[in-house]
Amino acid sequence: MIIIDFIKKNVPGILVCAVIGAAAYFTGLKFPVIGGPVSAILFGMIFARLMKNKSAVQNGIKFTSKKILQYAVILLGFGMNISAILARGIQSLPVIIATITTSLVTAFIFSKILHITGKISTLIGVGSSICGGSAIAAAAPVIDADDEEIAQSISVIFLFNICAAVIFPPLGASLGMTNEGFALFAGTAINDTSSVTAAATAWDGLHGSNILPDAAIVKLTRTLAIIPITLVLAVVRMRKEESSGKTGFNFTKIFPWFVLWFILASIITTVFNLGSGTVAPLKWLSKFFIIMAMAAIGLNTDIVKLIKKGGKPILLGFLCWICIIGASLFVQHIMHIW
Repeated sequence: MIIIDFIKKNVPGILVCAVIGAAAYFTGLKFPVIGGPVSAILFGMIFARLMKNKSAVQNGIKFTSKKILQYAVILLGFGMNISAILARGIQSLPVIIATITTSLVTAFIFSKILHITGKISTLIGVGSSICGGSAIAAAAPVIDADDEEIAQSISVIFLFNICAAVIFPPLGASLGMTNEGFALFAGTAINDTSSVTAAATAWDGLHGSNILPDAAIVKLTRTLAIIPITLVLAVVRMRKEESSGKTGFNFTKIFPWFVLWFILASIITTVFNLGSGTVAPLKWLSKFFIIMAMAAIGLNTDIVKLIKKGGKPILLGFLCWICIIGASLFVQHIMHIW
């Protein structure tokens, strides 16, 4: 009976998100710089304006934007072989720590100056510093961000992903970067995997090199920062709830249990050294779940309102982006990796 009720309430909305997600997925393959998640948000917002009544699918849309988004983060853990990542990415840790710290501090300071709500600034700071959409997907349920705040943050991250993919290869060349230096630069200063891939591929085309694997390893090393960041955000939120004396405070509802499953998935991959044949389908499913969740978020987002309120978040994203670039280059220069 419970299963039948779940199907009646949620499956229609989940199917709508899956169909939009499939269209976005193939669009992302055609235009990798834009990517599937951003395409899904755009398609969702457009489709929402064409729908006269969402009541029949609203429960499924909500389930997709909340639960399936968390399942995506859990599955992401199966692509994290911790020992393999750290074995090759350990030298990038000083740069990664510097860029993450810089982004979070920049987001905090300028959110106060620009009077931007804490949740949007947190998502932009986390997304800029770690891994774009995946980090936002992990942090959003922890801080209880709504769909509009998630869509706004993803849109800001997307804008500077495109800028980085286009600007970084000629910038690195003008600075006289080595192949090793640019791989580290791309992996630490670009926040989305597709844009890291685009920038590294462009560099390889210009210089006849093969830095893409190294840039990807640096990017994966950054992704591991999802674990401590989300746990810290959970603790901060719990303390705020306790200090405010809010009634109905529930530790179990706030704590990001899905992050523990993400860690367990990473441990399983590491301990059993799962091969690509096992991991690849799970990684693909993780990406598609994120795209589905972004479609759901788009369906619950007013595109007109999003555009009207976009100025300050874009400025905050730009400031984070510039400061991350500066931090990455500065630490690399000190470490003589250039």
